Amino acid sequence: MGQLVAIVGRPNVGKSTLFNRLTQSRTAIVDDTAGTTRDRQYGKVDWNGKEFSIVDTGGWVVNSDDIFEEEINKQVQVAIEQADEILFVVDAMNGVTDLDDRVAEILRRSRKPVLLVANKVDSNDWLYNVPEFYSLGLGEPYPISAVNGFGTGDLLDDVVKKLPEKEDDEEALDDIPKFAIVGRPNAGKSSIINAFIGEDRNIVTDIAGTTRDSIYTRYNKFGFDFYLVDTAGIRKKAKVNEDIEYYSVIRSIRAIEASDVCILMIDATRGIEAQDVNIFSLIQRNKKGLVVCVNKWDLVQDKSQAAIRHFEETIRERFAPFTDFPIIFSSALTKQRIFKVLETAVEVYQNRKRVVPTSQLNTVMQEMIAAYPPPANKGKYVKIKYVTMLKGSVVPTFIFFCNLPQWVKEPYRRYLENKIRENWNFSGTPINVYMREK
Repeated sequence: MGQLVAIVGRPNVGKSTLFNRLTQSRTAIVDDTAGTTRDRQYGKVDWNGKEFSIVDTGGWVVNSDDIFEEEINKQVQVAIEQADEILFVVDAMNGVTDLDDRVAEILRRSRKPVLLVANKVDSNDWLYNVPEFYSLGLGEPYPISAVNGFGTGDLLDDVVKKLPEKEDDEEALDDIPKFAIVGRPNAGKSSIINAFIGEDRNIVTDIAGTTRDSIYTRYNKFGFDFYLVDTAGIRKKAKVNEDIEYYSVIRSIRAIEASDVCILMIDATRGIEAQDVNIFSLIQRNKKGLVVCVNKWDLVQDKSQAAIRHFEETIRERFAPFTDFPIIFSSALTKQRIFKVLETAVEVYQNRKRVVPTSQLNTVMQEMIAAYPPPANKGKYVKIKYVTMLKGSVVPTFIFFCNLPQWVKEPYRRYLENKIRENWNFSGTPINVYMREK
């Protein structure tokens, strides 16, 4: 399972710039105006083979004119509570402020591993300001520049060292499928879990999770045997002063990383919303299997085939370019098609484990490549000579050996993926397609 690192600090210290640097993206909006970050950003960081999730939070503020102050502060507290490790970002140009002292006090009480990051060391002159931050009582500050990347490699080395290792209890669960029920608040997650489990509690066993808030519920009836990956927050009511939308995504990160297949719940009465797309993005980044469950179908007036097709097309359009996943219309309240949801999740899990024989793969794909070869580049032609499927990978992975792999661009890789999906059933699971030099 992955781990979660939170970036916290007062406004305008460069948290979003650091987030973009570590995730190698430009997802978070960066501006000199304090308080720019209000919507939370989530990303994946891969450093020397170690992968973890990272969350960017809004700046901690007190007694400001910002109407969002209270909500931002709540969300920072939630991030601190849920994170395995915290990056506390301060501004080397401005030195220690009262707000830094406030945040440091909260972090000391949290008893979480904290790395103190002195940002904006854009030249050697600012290094002389860094020792001042020892006064915060959080250990040695790391001088970095999120803008130009100075010091971020050393910082990441220590981040991955301090992350908790995978525990033995979790490894013991690896042979049994793990399904996570995720979705925005009030989409029916708790209802469908209750419908799955039913009244007869002796057929399931709750196993305390290997992380602070993951729970594995063993489900072994009707011929099924898998774990439902849940979080404490789904069964226990969240504190009323916590931001429910934000908290649900933080919990979703945990559940998604612990699972093989995610059952994404969408409320049929509200349609697909931005929060659904955010959670779908988390599933995609973590390379997990996907089943979309449109819940509360019993409350929809128009159940015609045309309405179903329109709903499906809308979902696939919002989730594009990944569109090869099953969609089930169900009702947790009436238990309509919930058995189909479980059957489909098992099928997606099996698709993730599918192995295509090399001889069969080459016979089919060479014909597809001959019908539509890679485009020529500067008068030179790419010749794909051989394809094989990597065994033992978590996600189905295909390696195409050719003479000029650097010239095979994304559109052609997508063509190869589509042809693989047309000929073998990999519905619901992502596929990796790599080009290698022969």
